[in-house]
Amino acid sequence: MAGKKVLIVDDEAPIREMIMVALEMAGYDCLEAENTQVAHSLIVDQQPDLILLDWMLPGVSGIEFARRLKKDELTTDVPIIMLTAKSEEDNKIQGLEAGADDYITKPFSPRELVARLKAVLRRTTPQGMDETVSVNGLELDPVSHRVLAHGDSIEMGPTEFRLLQFFMTHQERAYSRSQLLDHVWGGNVYVEERTVDVHIRRLRKALTVTGHDGLIQTVRGTGYRFSTKAA
Repeated sequence: MAGKKVLIVDDEAPIREMIMVALEMAGYDCLEAENTQVAHSLIVDQQPDLILLDWMLPGVSGIEFARRLKKDELTTDVPIIMLTAKSEEDNKIQGLEAGADDYITKPFSPRELVARLKAVLRRTTPQGMDETVSVNGLELDPVSHRVLAHGDSIEMGPTEFRLLQFFMTHQERAYSRSQLLDHVWGGNVYVEERTVDVHIRRLRKALTVTGHDGLIQTVRGTGYRFSTKAA
């Protein structure tokens, strides 16, 4: 993971400085921006591997910026970690719904930040499992990182892609939220089980356009399964 490029978007210079020191010591290359306008230019020019995005920013807020990035096909796959002083669960869900892959509440330790950043990069750049999988006209190609439905491309975020890849390679079996967290997010990751529901909703929404959302079934009292059979 070392050598990956991280963009830090925060309007407070001391916080950017603290994060940069921690990440550079861990082997990451850092870019910094004090607002979303500067951030957008850096994203286009430098193509960072991950964005650390503060919620409260002057002008366009971090959460609105996250939504815009996820709607743009050039930036939809770039993982985002939201940084915020808002600690309520509803704020976390709002951040995840906007497209964030993780959420860190201030104040946080540099060690926790590095651990969370590694976890997000690890799951959004999966190793192995490079075989193309096809189910009912839905095709997932891990090498080109594309999902096609009857030849048409489907846009989705990196976490949804990883979740779909796991489902398509583990069909007809029910998985609990904790099992999905272990398999898709990886062990030792600070993610709440409710996060799974958020990403399931986002994945279903992406698949609704082509009518494949019914493949992901809710199993009451257990969790979810991927099945071509009627629920």
